[in-house]
Amino acid sequence: MTGLMVQKVLNNNVLIGEHSSYGEVVLIGKGIGFNRKKGDPIERDMAEKMFVLKNEKEQKNYIKLLPNINNDLLETIISSIEHINNRTVNELNEHIHVGLTDHLMFAIHRLTKGIEMKNPFLIETKALYPHEYQIAEEVVELIGEKTGFYLPVDEIGFIALHIHSAVMNKNLSDVNRHSQLVSLLVGLIEEELNISIDKNSIDYMRLVRHIRFTIERILTGDRVEEPEKISSLLKEEYPLCYNLSWKLIKVMQKSLQKPVYDAEAVYLTMHLQRLQKKVK
Repeated sequence: MTGLMVQKVLNNNVLIGEHSSYGEVVLIGKGIGFNRKKGDPIERDMAEKMFVLKNEKEQKNYIKLLPNINNDLLETIISSIEHINNRTVNELNEHIHVGLTDHLMFAIHRLTKGIEMKNPFLIETKALYPHEYQIAEEVVELIGEKTGFYLPVDEIGFIALHIHSAVMNKNLSDVNRHSQLVSLLVGLIEEELNISIDKNSIDYMRLVRHIRFTIERILTGDRVEEPEKISSLLKEEYPLCYNLSWKLIKVMQKSLQKPVYDAEAVYLTMHLQRLQKKVK
């Protein structure tokens, strides 16, 4: 006796099953739903893909997407999510099944229509989340190999944000907002110090990561130790960088709606001073 039975047939290739261990599962395979009805037993090896959606809302949203997607693309997207899962340590938030499937469907639709969607935070995303960006590149390659649709580089950035959101269990809107904040802060630094930072340089990567970790600490309330007496020394020695660091902190405070410890200004000043010295 199998521990798996048909719960609901969505189309010839997709059905919802009831699994004795996992509860409701999504099963995908060519012809798997043909001529089947609720309560029919089904063998696990008849399905090419199976995954669990525990959250009822996510399950409903996912089921709504399925009639609009062909089976080959669906299988490719599920393979992509399996690849992401294998390349990351944390358990993925299952919203990725809905969010990334929806995004990739429209991305491929845009590609077939010749519509290009620019990603204004592509460089920031690559610097902020290098591991997720690399996985996103692999996903784009996998989709290209399996479907013949090679997504443009801007899409790698969008996919990387979906991956980061699922890995860190964050809302995608928060992830996007933090990328925008980093972009705004870098723009302010360039303007105030009258410099232009090469976006492919190691200096840019270091700056963006420093800002990212500052944002993370502000959000979690982590305190960094303030080096004694250094604050007044920096204020005297590097007034431009010191004042700029406080300006950046005020922008972060306003955007994140969280207090910032004074020590952050010290570390930011030192980083800005090093940057100014190198870039000038």
